[in-house]
Amino acid sequence: MHIDINCDLGEGVDLASCEKDAQLMPFISRCNIACGAHAGSLEIMRLSVINARKHQLQVGAHPSYPDRENFGRKSIKISINQLLDSLYEQLELLQGLTQEVGAHLDHIKLHGALYNDAEADIVLARKITSLLNEEYPSLKIIGLANGAMEVIAKEKGRIFYREGFMDRQYLTPDKLAPRSLPGSVLSNVDLCLERAVALAKGKKFASYHGTPLKFSVDTICLHGDNPQAVNIAQRLINHLHHHGLSIGS
Repeated sequence: MHIDINCDLGEGVDLASCEKDAQLMPFISRCNIACGAHAGSLEIMRLSVINARKHQLQVGAHPSYPDRENFGRKSIKISINQLLDSLYEQLELLQGLTQEVGAHLDHIKLHGALYNDAEADIVLARKITSLLNEEYPSLKIIGLANGAMEVIAKEKGRIFYREGFMDRQYLTPDKLAPRSLPGSVLSNVDLCLERAVALAKGKKFASYHGTPLKFSVDTICLHGDNPQAVNIAQRLINHLHHHGLSIGS
């Protein structure tokens, strides 16, 4: 049995940050690269794609609200047309770079507040999916297991990967605990590893408030900006092997 492990990368402020990202790449199967709206630059995006190609990772886009000031982690007031235009520009930028270096753009995963908003708002999820259907019909969609994007993607016949988070707490099966809550981001390595196994095998784990949750996922996210990300990634393979799992897309 194998499980897909994804990381949000290319979110640093300089090319040196790509070196840290590269330390994670041997231990994951796909990456989601920031497209410049919340983080990243042309140079960071290009080097991230080159490094991902070297490690034979599936390369995906990680677009967001156009809001670098808040790292894309706050909902902003923007018209749907402005948002869709921004998403199109972000995707075109990364797709052009992947083609330039001989790589392939495999999937899309929204970032931060836009990810959460689309999972909670069926209308927004439908608008975004319609854009993808029109302009990027071959891209796989990664989204929160049990959220609105899953409903719409399946309604539209899109390949959808149900995502779980090894380093975030959940309030309910379809809602992450906001980062504003203390302890919502898990930095305890052992707890992250246990969560990864529970998600991969569809076993019970505790929510932020201690109630049991249980659901299955197709891919598990390890956030590249987690302070313990490299340590978690380095220990993850052996921990998964111990539980009869391997990493693969």
